[in-house]
Amino acid sequence: MTHPAEWNPIPHRLEILCPHCQSCAAFEFAEVVRIQKKSDIHAFEDHPQLEYHRLSDPRSGQDWHAAVHFPGLQGPPHDLPHGYTASDWEHSPYLRGEVGLGWGSVRCGCGVRQKHTLQWPKEAYFQIEYRGQSLWAFHRESVIDLRNYIQAAHRNLEDYRWRAMLRHVPSVFLAAKARKTVVKRLDRCLTGP
Repeated sequence: MTHPAEWNPIPHRLEILCPHCQSCAAFEFAEVVRIQKKSDIHAFEDHPQLEYHRLSDPRSGQDWHAAVHFPGLQGPPHDLPHGYTASDWEHSPYLRGEVGLGWGSVRCGCGVRQKHTLQWPKEAYFQIEYRGQSLWAFHRESVIDLRNYIQAAHRNLEDYRWRAMLRHVPSVFLAAKARKTVVKRLDRCLTGP
């Protein structure tokens, strides 16, 4: 499938391979908020729920100050400097534009609960290979859409919630001769090893 930065959107939560046990784990992107005043930097450097980072805009080359929150590990931030609210770090109702920094958290049934830098799509839990190409999905819901779309005799993208992802499925996976094998492999992903 095409590289994720080449198209939109990507959800705030994904299912990935656990970095410890390689089973299905929950990944949630961190939220980054620009620090508006330099006088607020110290409060964010010492904040127990936020991380301070000095970032650089790749387009302009300008540095900026950021407060990063990992909602997959902590509740909403509190005791914030004047002018900031916990809702500043909530996920947007819209899907993410791209993987970006890839900062987030991973939680797994094996006990792993930690910060994690995502390597997408390499770490996608739901992925198959066919004819030397990789096909991946964000999570269980999107792999079900993917399987149903490939299996359909008449494919209407408007019938699927994850249609933006489905628009970028390479044709090798959509060919009639690939259908049976690809659907079987996706079914295997859904039922586990």
